[in-house]
Amino acid sequence: MTTGTAERKRPVLALITGLTLLSIGVVASLFFGVTWALAGSGDSVARAEVRDAALRDGTSAIISFNSLDFRDVDGGLKRWEDNSTGPLRDEIRQGRQNYATQITQAKSSTAARVLDAGIVELDENAGKARMIAVVQVTVTIDGQPPANKQDRYQAELTREGETWKLSGLGTVPVG
Repeated sequence: MTTGTAERKRPVLALITGLTLLSIGVVASLFFGVTWALAGSGDSVARAEVRDAALRDGTSAIISFNSLDFRDVDGGLKRWEDNSTGPLRDEIRQGRQNYATQITQAKSSTAARVLDAGIVELDENAGKARMIAVVQVTVTIDGQPPANKQDRYQAELTREGETWKLSGLGTVPVG
């Protein structure tokens, strides 16, 4: 008789164990689902989106400032103005003719690509950010083979509307 009672208890124990595991799974799914949903709508996501926009716009601006063709100086200097703001834009406007003359006389072209970059400071409320970037610039002087150089830059960014623009740009010494 003992064997028959034990055999009848096994399906009940299996059912209880199964229901317990199912309950634990449902509770865990609800917990992690709610946690995921809250994390996806928090301030950290909004801040990350602002940071990513600043990095994207800053990277594009640094490329523009390091890419210029002597055959289209006006177009290149227009891109400099479009990607800058504040005192940097004023400096470009004031020195525009001098820059155009130097670049045209040198018959040089530069093409840049950002190898790595990151936002190191971000003040969303003030619309200010600071980034650093490693840039490779290919310099071609008319009639000569191209030469590559690498520089590290620190850029000050200021938000104008929805766009981040350069308000300062300088090289950072290595070492």
